[in-house]
Amino acid sequence: MAVSRSAVVLCLAALAGLLAWPAFASDFGVDLTTKILIYAILALSLELLVGQTGLVCFGQAAFFGIAAYATVRFSPEYDAAAIWWLLPSAVAASAVFALVMGALSLRTRGVYFIMVTLAFSQMAYYVIHDTPVGGGTDGIYLNVPPSVAVGSTQLLDLSDPLHFYYAALLALVTCFVMLAVALRSRFGRALAGIRVNEQRMRAAGFPTYPYQLAAFVISGAIAGIAGFLFATKDGFVNPELLSWHLSGAALVMIILGGLGHLRGAVIGAFALSLLEELFQSREFVGGFADHWHLGLGASIIACAALLPRGLIGLPRLLRARLVGARHAGAP
Repeated sequence: MAVSRSAVVLCLAALAGLLAWPAFASDFGVDLTTKILIYAILALSLELLVGQTGLVCFGQAAFFGIAAYATVRFSPEYDAAAIWWLLPSAVAASAVFALVMGALSLRTRGVYFIMVTLAFSQMAYYVIHDTPVGGGTDGIYLNVPPSVAVGSTQLLDLSDPLHFYYAALLALVTCFVMLAVALRSRFGRALAGIRVNEQRMRAAGFPTYPYQLAAFVISGAIAGIAGFLFATKDGFVNPELLSWHLSGAALVMIILGGLGHLRGAVIGAFALSLLEELFQSREFVGGFADHWHLGLGASIIACAALLPRGLIGLPRLLRARLVGARHAGAP
């Protein structure tokens, strides 16, 4: 997977902007951006399956929610758990669920695969919703955020919004870089071949199932990181975190940003979240904020119709039209 120099420059510029953002943003701006960074990690996890492997999964919210609930359930009620064991435990919980879901759902194909992943997700939702495991519809609280300390030295205070912002940014950058490296390896090339033509890969004697299952588990683990961060940020989790609506939103993010590109997943997370904030703001849209779903839906439809490659393809589209206009105006 070739990466242009301009793409690298743009990624570094975006990172520099995010690093400097808290110096200029309000408390609300920092909080909103932190939430978007978490959703961007969730979108990256789904991009690995849909954009890179060709598996349309509707179980992403289950991975996200299971890790969020594990974070709360594994934490002492009135003491801070060490992040060094709490984060791996929460991620392991979502990865194990992804392993079970993938092992069974990958036996199916096409619309049946989508149906099975959705069924698994809804099963997890109702287990949390209807049993004491998840506290029922009321959800459960995380009273004390995890501690990030080595010995008696505290490295980060996750109850501080600024510290948490940079922790979320570090998690996003780490996931992005690790996925970018993995996709340029033999593993990534195998996933690309499976996405393009799974039958040909099998005919060539390539074992597609283990690679798909590995991608499924990695995707679940990355979604688990997002779930851990979400539970730590809000200090509260409820069954809606496992709802299929969140899986659908993650799918919209990666399509809106540009399917097949890691950068597209991050761009889509920012675009969808900011559009939601825009149409819910009475300062911008007045009374139409009561019907914000209509504005959001119309915007998504317009982007899908006008930008078939997603927002990441907008510069190329503008260049093509500019060149076309120049040629049309030439004598």
